[in-house]
Formats: sequence, structure tokens, C-alpha cells
Amino acid sequence: MSVIRVALPVPLRQSFDYRLPVGIEVQVGCRVLVPFGKRELVGIVWQLQPADAFAEDALKSIVAVLDDSPVLSGQLCRLLSFAADYYHHPLGEVLISAIPALLREGKPLPGYQSLHYQLTQAGQAVTETDLQRAPKQLALWQQLRQGGLAADSITSEQRPALRALLQKQLVAAIEVPFSPYPAVTSTQAGLKLTTDQALAVSAIVQAQGRFQPFLLEGITGSGKTEVYLQSIAPLLAEGKQVLVLVPEIGLTPQTLARFADRFQVPVLSWHSGLTDTERLACWQQAATGSAAIVIGTRSALFLRFASLGLIVIDEEHDASLKQQDGFRYHARDLAVKRAALEQCPVVLGSATPSLESLYNALHKRFQLLTLSSRASGQQLPTLELVNLQQQAVQFGLADSSIQQIKHTLQQGFQVMLFLNRRGFAPALSCDECGWVADCQRCDASMTWHKQDRQLNCHHCGSSRPVPRQCGHCGSTRLVPLGQGTEQLEAQLQPMFPEVPVVRLDRDSTRRKGSLVEALQHITAGGPQLIVGTQMLAKGHHFPKVTLVVIVDVDGALFSSDFRAPEQLAQLITQVAGRAGRAQHAGKVLLQSRYPDHGILQDIIHNGYDSFARLALKERQQTLLPPYQYLALFRAESHQDDAPRQWLQQLVELAQTEAPKVQLLGPIRAPLERKAGKYRWQLHCYSASRAGLHQLLNQLIAASQSWPLTRKLRWQLDVDPVDLS
Repeated sequence: MSVIRVALPVPLRQSFDYRLPVGIEVQVGCRVLVPFGKRELVGIVWQLQPADAFAEDALKSIVAVLDDSPVLSGQLCRLLSFAADYYHHPLGEVLISAIPALLREGKPLPGYQSLHYQLTQAGQAVTETDLQRAPKQLALWQQLRQGGLAADSITSEQRPALRALLQKQLVAAIEVPFSPYPAVTSTQAGLKLTTDQALAVSAIVQAQGRFQPFLLEGITGSGKTEVYLQSIAPLLAEGKQVLVLVPEIGLTPQTLARFADRFQVPVLSWHSGLTDTERLACWQQAATGSAAIVIGTRSALFLRFASLGLIVIDEEHDASLKQQDGFRYHARDLAVKRAALEQCPVVLGSATPSLESLYNALHKRFQLLTLSSRASGQQLPTLELVNLQQQAVQFGLADSSIQQIKHTLQQGFQVMLFLNRRGFAPALSCDECGWVADCQRCDASMTWHKQDRQLNCHHCGSSRPVPRQCGHCGSTRLVPLGQGTEQLEAQLQPMFPEVPVVRLDRDSTRRKGSLVEALQHITAGGPQLIVGTQMLAKGHHFPKVTLVVIVDVDGALFSSDFRAPEQLAQLITQVAGRAGRAQHAGKVLLQSRYPDHGILQDIIHNGYDSFARLALKERQQTLLPPYQYLALFRAESHQDDAPRQWLQQLVELAQTEAPKVQLLGPIRAPLERKAGKYRWQLHCYSASRAGLHQLLNQLIAASQSWPLTRKLRWQLDVDPVDLS
């Protein structure tokens, strides 16, 4: 008998010892099935024969060893151990989150092979005439005749045709072993580089084989993707793999297409829209080296790679790279740590770099690479403030904005209208008594989604049918307050009846494949009105868009969050960057009731580069991140006073243990009640990262024994990007 220490997916900050029966061997990083209370859980072997193990006769025996070899490599184990310590999250939950869902459930790891479809002898003997009455089967048969198709390349539209061909025994399924992709000896020629691009590519290529973080600061349209592509080419010739992180699923299809067009190698995607089976196949191909390039959202960071040669984080400033619940990690920061462990370069790219990354570059922790001009030679769009207080406004658009929209459409170009509120209206109100349809579980109004005939809360997710009468006086005169993308779309259609209106937001792209269809429709050309939320701001290339209208820029001007000015400047710059990306000049209209506000004036006249460096000086003067380190405790309960009392206990302990750590709180959260629970916060600031984390460990350990801890929910967010 021997003892192993197992990390389990439970909210306890400890691992558990189990007996390993005689004759059974296991390695660190393998999955095991173990008894835990009345349940059986899948855990990860974390340590063999720990020196401080319990006596064997006091331990339960494992139920089964699920893997012959580790599912988590040594490098990944080190990364995940660091992440669990840094973000103060239970190790078992961190480890188990890094493997695909099917493996978390204890399903056996399939052999390292993939499923392919190919024509049988009968299928090869068939002619086009035999299948002419079934056009979808004919189209798939023609594809298969040119060579086999991988199962994960079959689209949902093709599956009925595939089933029919399988039933007719014209097609057979075969298993093909995964193997490392063959090194690329030639690739499609890249674009001609500008001087800045060439210098950036040269620096990244020279760093291959060692750890070196780069910040690629390039204005919108400066050709950052081309820098990525030409930096990757030498790696593919050596059989190395590349990980490209993008902030959202919306960027994955176009990025995937561009990489696949350039390189004749397996390019895979990883995001939440994949099925569990598709995610497992991607995980296996990355682990075996069969995948050359993986393009994915933040969780792709934890994929196992056979030979990782480069990590790229596109739009590194984006808040979507930070997980906002559960294991609250930041993919950008952990990507830098992983690159250090893998001894490979990491490139953080953005037109509007985060102040944290810019701080690291200015202090020589990152090497700064700058792209100061657009790759096409086209000038940046001109920015113009539109004062909403000095002219008539129709449907949220000033008269001068409407005239410029008409002029742009008449010239045959496209117009983008950005409004960062989805739904028809942010609130529904009674026109007689002023009653507002509020969420019964949150301190917020419910958003009217007219198309779905629902009132939805965008905070807790609850919904209810639109009422016919006022909830206070019974009046039927219910009117929308404010404006959302759904309403703007409905108002634009009769105003411009001859022009298609395309809406891009989370509601309009829920159906699988709808986002790709919308993007294809936009890039097909012709006059169009494109209405959307933040989905429009992130890296899309619309060559026919020459006018961008930011319908309302005032939302973040008076926020209590110290990051709000930075996020507003990034949003304005990113949205503005969608205009004039081809040979035609672009223009951006910023509609505001406060056109003289200092932030707007600075962005318009000096650009993001100047704004960011000034903002860093302000952060330094006010001792805010990145000049101090920040951790945020959140506590919530159905009783209003319990979270405040619990946080006050933390304050009293912190003042004794670490008087140099500055505390702000307990204070109510900006959204005081969410999903029926009252919410309070405690901000912890420190000039010493080590001192802050030492205090956090002490606070967490002490709080476990407090009776009040069992009466509420609490979370710790290290390096938070959202203070709500």
C-alpha cells in the first residue's frame, strides 16, 4: 500500500489523502475516482507519498485510476498551482477546470485518434446523376470524393446528408490516429510589411526559444494580425505550436479564417460554443501536437500543448479576458506566467493597451513594439463631437448626425451605429404615475425586449412577460424609457427603407452560425446600417464602413469606478477604428451632452496614446493600480447586515495583522441588491504584492472558523477589473 494526495473539485482549500492499492501505479496529473462522503468524485493526483500523510489504516482507498498517463502536464500543474495560490482559489477546482467537461465527468480518455469519413467502394462508384435528386447529399459526396473529411469539420447543416449517405453505405467512418502535424516548408506569401511591422516581426522571431514578453501597441488598422502571422511562420517550419487568445467568440471565425488561409496546417478553435465532444477533440489534438495553431477564448490558456512555441493575446486590454465568477483568473496575466514556464515569447497586442501592460512596458518588464501608422497608408478617421444640447434629436440621433448618415449611404458606403445597450429600452415606465418596472430581486430596472415580449434583468437573468397595466395605478399607458439596439434598429428601418439594417448584439446572434452570417452579409458590401454593442468594437474589419456614430458616450463620464475613464477611452478608440480601414477616409461622430468634458477633449485632440500616459500619472498620484495592488472582498446575503458585519471582522483583523495595507470599506456595492441578496465590499490596497497576499491568506484562514461565514456567500477578486 502507498498514499497519494488528491485535489478534488470541492470549495475547500486542502487536498485529501487516499490509499493506493498494491500493484496499481499512478502519476501526478492523472485522474482518479475516489470516495468523498456519500459521493464518488473525480480528482487529480497531486502528490505521491506525501511526507505529512495520514496513517494508511485511517484512509479510504481509491475506487479507480482513470488514466494511464497524466492529463495535466508538469508545466500545466506548475501554472495551475501558481494560479490557485495567486487568486486564492481551491486547488481542486482550479485543476479540474483545466480539463474538458467529459474528462471532469470521469469519462475514459479516448485513444489519441480522430474520426474521419470517406467514400466506400460503393460510394466511389456512384455518379452525380444518382444523387441529383438530393442536392445536399450530392454536395457532400463531391467534397468526400476529393478526400476524407474530419468529423469536427462536418457542419450542422451537413449532418442530415451525412446520415443519409451512411445509411446507403456510400460513406464509412474510420479512426485516424492523431500525430504531430508535419513541419511547414512553404506558406502563402505575406503582405509587404511597413518598417514598424518589420521591426516588430524581427524582434519576436529573435526571441523564439526563450521567454520574452512583448507589448505590441499598434493603432487600429496598423496590421497587428500580419505581425502575428509572419512571426508564426518560422515556428511552423520547426513543428512548434501557437496559442492565440481572443477576448470573445465573435472574433474567432474571422481570425480562424485568416490564419487558415495563410498556413496549410491544422488551425483549431476553442470556445464555449463548441460541444463537449468537439472540445475534447481539440484538447487531444493540441496535446498530441496534431494542432498547429489554436485560436480560442480565455480558457484555451489551459490547453495541454506538445510543443508550445508562442502565445499571442489579441486585444489584451479587453475585460472579457478576466473570468468574473468562480475561479477569477486573468488570462492575460496567466499567459505571461505560462510563457515563462514554457520558455517561449508572449505577444500582447492592442490599439488601446491596458494601463497595467503599458506600465510594465514603460518599466522595461515588457518590450514595447509600436505600430504608429496604418498598414494601408490610410489616415486615421477624424473625430467630431456632436452636442446633443444644441440641436433637435430624433430617435437618439442629432439632426446633423442623420444628415451625415444619409450622405454616406448615398455615396454607397456603410454606416456603423454603436449603442452599448441591448434590448428595446432600458426600462418600461407608466406615463401617468411614473412607475418603473423594476426587477423584484435586484436594485435595477428590467430591460424591455420587445421582440421576445419579455422584461429581462441583465443582472440576475430573471424575466417576466410585459405587463398590460401599470403595477401601481393600473394605467395602460406604458412607455419605454431610454433606447437600446433593438429600438434603434426598428427606428432606422422606416427612416431608411431602401437600406438593410444589420444588428449585432448578444440577442441577435444567439442562434449558432448567426454571427458568421451577419459578418458575411456586412463584408459583402453595398450601403448598410450596422447597429450593435461592444461586439462591434473588437477587431472587426469592415472595409466599406466610412462613418461611425457613437450614439451616447456619456454613460461612463461620471462613474464611481476608477477604471471607467480608461474603459471609455478604449471603447471610443476601438469603435472609431472600424471607420475608414480601406482606401476611403473615415469619420466618427461622438454624440454627447457634455462635449467639453476633459476626457472627451483629450481623446479627440491627443488620442489614446496621450490619454493613457496622462492617466498613468493620475493613478500614480492617487496610489491606484498599477502603482498599488488591489484585492476585493465581496460578501452577499439575504440579510442586509450580515455581509457588513463579516467584512468588518476582516477589517479589524487586517488592521492588527497588516496595518500598512489600506482598507476601504465595508461599503455597499454599486448594485446594492442582486438576485435577492444584499451586497457589500471591502477594498484592500497595498504597495507590496507579497504583503497583500500574506494578509489575504491570514484573512481567509481566520474567517473559516467564524460562525457568520456559514450564513453568507463571499468571494475574493485579486486584481479586479470590475468593481460593481
